[in-house]
Amino acid sequence: MAHSHDHDGHDHGTHDHGAHGHGPTDKRRVMIAACLTGGFMIAEALGGIFTNSLALLADAGHMLTDTLALSLAWYAFHLAERPATSRMSYGFGRVKTLVAYTNGIAIFVIALWIVYEAWRRFMEPPPVLGAPMLVIATLGLLVNIAGFLILHGGDRESLNMRGAILHVVGDLLGSVAAIAAALIILATGWNPIDPILSVLVAVIILSTAWRLMREAAHLLLEGTPETLDRDAIASDLRASVAGVSEVHHVHLWSLDGSKHMATLHARLDEGADPHVVVGAIKARLASEHGVEHATVETELDRCADGDGDHDQHHGHCGRDVAKQAHQH
Repeated sequence: MAHSHDHDGHDHGTHDHGAHGHGPTDKRRVMIAACLTGGFMIAEALGGIFTNSLALLADAGHMLTDTLALSLAWYAFHLAERPATSRMSYGFGRVKTLVAYTNGIAIFVIALWIVYEAWRRFMEPPPVLGAPMLVIATLGLLVNIAGFLILHGGDRESLNMRGAILHVVGDLLGSVAAIAAALIILATGWNPIDPILSVLVAVIILSTAWRLMREAAHLLLEGTPETLDRDAIASDLRASVAGVSEVHHVHLWSLDGSKHMATLHARLDEGADPHVVVGAIKARLASEHGVEHATVETELDRCADGDGDHDQHHGHCGRDVAKQAHQH
């Protein structure tokens, strides 16, 4: 009694999830930012050693992880352009989400190191050369602003791109802190401001890194994207698509925060054309909810997966959905 319709003749192997949209330009933007960051990181590290400034060394250390992270982000975009294979049926788009999560961990580690080093230096503040520190930090700020502007024009729905932007924003804040520390040291000679402002930057970086890691982990665990409401989508399909009497077993997930996927069961009215209904459901999901790839199983009588007691958290097959339908 149940008819299964998978992608209207499309399968996962035919979709290249990373080769359209912002992909190629995002990839180029990330590579330019990686080269800028890596080039100045060497100069800033040498400057930090010369001036004995933790703020500069911390920013250089962050820039090192950023160079690696941006390079990894570039490689993720590169992998995402590959076509799907029989072993990787969704393609390589999720690599970008994995890299975003890894980037979050890297930012966390470097921020904790900055806090530790700042505490050690606050106990015994070393002398800092304010004037050279100010020059290097100002140059660093200009490089980071350039990197930020390059990345900011990319696709900010992509977690991978947001992770790359987060790294550069962390660098930008580090440069601002180093400039402020240099100015205060030049004006007052108070060296402890150097580790104090380093900690301030570390705290800001930690909070943003935590948000990035949490969102990436949510996607890796196949969580429903924040922009989608499963129950609202089920109700909308039931109300908007002719021939649909009930929608259940709805699962929503995302490959990288911007490419959303769905699977669902649709119970049809007597006499409804399954092919027409499936096409209408896919069109509605794409146009109204931003779900670009859906698998729809149609049913004419009982749900093939049972009455729904085992699935009450994932779609309410059977009587729970029927009750919800009457409420609408």
